[in-house]
Amino acid sequence: MINASLTELRAALDARKISSVELAQLFLQRIERLNPTINAFITVDPALALANAREADARIARGEAGPLTGIPLAHKDLFCTEGMLTTCGSKMLANFVSPYDAHVVSQLKAAGAVLLGKTNMDEFAMGSSNENSHFGPVANPWDLTRVPGGSSGGSAAAVAARMVPIATGTDTGGSIRQPAAMCGITGIKPTYGAVSRYGMVAYASSLDQGGAFGRSAEDCALLLNGMVGLDEKDSTSFPGPSADESGLPVPSKDLGDLCRDLNKPLTGLRIGLPAEFFGPGMADDVRASIEAALEIYRSLGAQTVEVSLPNAQLAIPAYYVIAPAEASSNLSRFDGVRYGHRAAAYGDLDDMYRKSRAEGFGAEVKRRILVGTYVLSHGYYDAYYLQAQKLRRLIAEDFQRAFTACDVIAGPVSPTTAWGIGEKTADPVQMYLSDIYTIAVNLAGLPGLSHPCGFGNGTLPVGLQLIGDYFSEARLLNTAHRFQQVTDWHVRHPSMAA
Repeated sequence: MINASLTELRAALDARKISSVELAQLFLQRIERLNPTINAFITVDPALALANAREADARIARGEAGPLTGIPLAHKDLFCTEGMLTTCGSKMLANFVSPYDAHVVSQLKAAGAVLLGKTNMDEFAMGSSNENSHFGPVANPWDLTRVPGGSSGGSAAAVAARMVPIATGTDTGGSIRQPAAMCGITGIKPTYGAVSRYGMVAYASSLDQGGAFGRSAEDCALLLNGMVGLDEKDSTSFPGPSADESGLPVPSKDLGDLCRDLNKPLTGLRIGLPAEFFGPGMADDVRASIEAALEIYRSLGAQTVEVSLPNAQLAIPAYYVIAPAEASSNLSRFDGVRYGHRAAAYGDLDDMYRKSRAEGFGAEVKRRILVGTYVLSHGYYDAYYLQAQKLRRLIAEDFQRAFTACDVIAGPVSPTTAWGIGEKTADPVQMYLSDIYTIAVNLAGLPGLSHPCGFGNGTLPVGLQLIGDYFSEARLLNTAHRFQQVTDWHVRHPSMAA
């Protein structure tokens, strides 16, 4: 059962070959055995999980089961979950118990999914390696000396190690796609606004987007079906503001069933290959896997065309102005007054603010708050923040021009496979460069997907990135699913997952 797809788990539950309680117990036992080594979970609640599983079994018995009823899952620990710790991987919120559910949590709870626990993450989603957590780094199940990618590394590692079949994550600059690639699973970040951000603790509000992890594209489609949709509590949830206000197209209806086109042939599909994604910065073993995957796509009837994203090289400097600026504003609410960490000893109110924030935030969070405050300060706003926003628009326009010549864009997710724990912590710039192929997608608000396509040097997973036009999630999932029907990269798993 641990290697079964969601479709297979659904069939087994409906046929009473296994109960939801038994399924939850199976994965809870794996978490108990493997989590001390991998550190993928911050919080596990067996009592709640089994209570939810019993409710799911009752729904199944009444014939009221949906696709996710009785399926175990985990949430990244920045989705507020009523009555459960929501820490964001930070000392600042280490004891915070949420009084309400995030929209994503309430949607999946209503669908009957069984929550096992909350997964480890880079503090406030700031990181590319999952080494910035107050609760310690997450280990990559393929090689415990290496990172799983971040910031949703806990969710990715948990799915890769078969500690849970599916998990939620968030992607601000690649934080679903990069850990999915490094852990050998499938992950999708939908169009900005497709998943509500209500109850999702903010890092950079104009970039953050919830998404899905699963073993396969089909599993991700089933999970994402339960997550997307309009939420009146989130002003950026689509249908949102008009195109004149946002600069982005607004759909006339929702995304529909994301499984509807999974088996559609790829004949005639135009896959764009940006020259900027295939330059000298990509490691040879990653390049070999990507090129082999593209050959498989050609054999399935797709054609590859050259496209250009000339401003993509400016994505990282633009992102590391915009994201810290928004973070400095969002994280100002953590002041030790209403909730979160408060210093034990202080002189006056200002001293309490300073000490609480100095003690509660980790080094990377402090770094980004300082950068963000600087670029928003008087005399620097026009020189940095405004220019970065102009670059953001140019990057979005580059994608729109590219999509006139192709249907999807393909390329690497990360320049390299997973690196060693501690290898880049002393050099933040090198860490930031690991997101060079993913950040532009967030700046443009586009959907992106990563699926396994090989192994670098035969041992560490490599992911292929697929990028679509706005609200083209069904096409991305179809493209990846057809690839996975003729390959087995997505069903391979680390030895500890046996």
